[in-house]
Amino acid sequence: MKPHRTPLASARILDGAHELSVHDLKRRDDSFTLHYTIAPPLPDAGDDTPVLLTLEAMDDVGNEYFDWGGAYGAARDGKQTNGSVSAQPALAATACEIRMRLTFLRDGEEHPCHLMLRTSGTRH
Repeated sequence: MKPHRTPLASARILDGAHELSVHDLKRRDDSFTLHYTIAPPLPDAGDDTPVLLTLEAMDDVGNEYFDWGGAYGAARDGKQTNGSVSAQPALAATACEIRMRLTFLRDGEEHPCHLMLRTSGTRH
């Protein structure tokens, strides 16, 4: 990930203590994946309770998408968390935007975050 690149979307998360930045939306044949960073980094699971993430989404043509898993870990420099989260099914070719609800679960509390991303969809 290139730090000078403008994120596709960003938001304050976890009671404003962290900044989530979405850097890439990759389409696959059966799913799509968001690549993101969180700064400052999330606590190390060995030191603290891990933060879990789920994704739900809907595009502008009415299709729904559901969490298909992901992973995250500290960046080598320790200044941020790098992660990815996937959803299924594949993003519709005609979708021009997708509205997402990312829910961070920490210490039994849900911390939702709502984002809207433009896609490279084409309307017919």
